[in-house]
Amino acid sequence: MENSKSLIAYFSRRGNNYVGGNIVNLPVGNTEVIAQKIQALTGSDMFHIETVQSYPEDYTETTNVANEELRNNVRPELTKKVKDMNAYDVIYLGYPNWWGTMPMAVFTFLESYDFAGKAIIPFCTHEGSGMGSSDRDVRKLCPKAKVLSGLAIRGGGVGKADNDVTGWLKKLNLIP
Repeated sequence: MENSKSLIAYFSRRGNNYVGGNIVNLPVGNTEVIAQKIQALTGSDMFHIETVQSYPEDYTETTNVANEELRNNVRPELTKKVKDMNAYDVIYLGYPNWWGTMPMAVFTFLESYDFAGKAIIPFCTHEGSGMGSSDRDVRKLCPKAKVLSGLAIRGGGVGKADNDVTGWLKKLNLIP
């Protein structure tokens, strides 16, 4: 996979977020911080998964909307598509863990393309729930892709996660 063209597709929420037991205002979402670290190490292209309908500014309201989307199996409309997904062999897929899995916008993203023969490498940020069922959900949605071991980083620790990200990528033989 060393010479493969790679894409970092990520969903991240800036603004009011739950970090370390408190609601804090993040200028850059935690998942985006990790996506930037991966990009610096791999040189991958970046794609921000964004919804047409914005989530509420208030953290609690956002969690309520996210829970409702999950319960109703909603697929939020996205603002844009990857121009040429066929150009990529490796997809780093990033998201926060919302209600034990990926945000439903990430489900929309995964259902929008054919990932057959591609490697999908999930990473998530969380505040105690790790990957949840998200890696299994990726496998269900993309049965013809090779889904590699994911990385879960606690949101409050993203600023100090350089060694975790580097070690993970080395373990997967994605960087020397």
